[in-house]
Amino acid sequence: MPKKQTHHPLPPRCKRMSRPARVQSARHWLPTYKGKNIVRGYRKRYGVDWLCAVYELQMLGVELDPAYVAHLQTTMVQQRLERQHRKQQRKAERLQEMTVESDEAYAYIIGYTSGGVSYGVTWEEWEALEDAGDVLEEKLSDDDRQAPF
Repeated sequence: MPKKQTHHPLPPRCKRMSRPARVQSARHWLPTYKGKNIVRGYRKRYGVDWLCAVYELQMLGVELDPAYVAHLQTTMVQQRLERQHRKQQRKAERLQEMTVESDEAYAYIIGYTSGGVSYGVTWEEWEALEDAGDVLEEKLSDDDRQAPF
């Protein structure tokens, strides 16, 4: 018996509008807005970001304080830079976690015993594995040259 597909309701129509539709709709919405911050109200109603809301309100002829617009722009740039910085930090942390531990006895340390002694793959075993890998790669490339049929 096939699974019954669940219906996911669509978001409100005003949040699915394209720019021309939003601007046309906003012409009728603006006179009815009773809030204090027109940019915030527009942003929440139409589901756009701050700068898009500013741009579209300016298209509609709404006068906005230039200092407020400049503050919004600098805030958006700072947030983008902070987000990039956090992303780079997470990437660096992941790389640090993935680094291979080794010492003079072991090429790859898997772990430590309860007494603190390390165990893993020795340098000799590592070299043997690398040599076997080269042979295996050569054998695979020879097999790849032959037609499968």
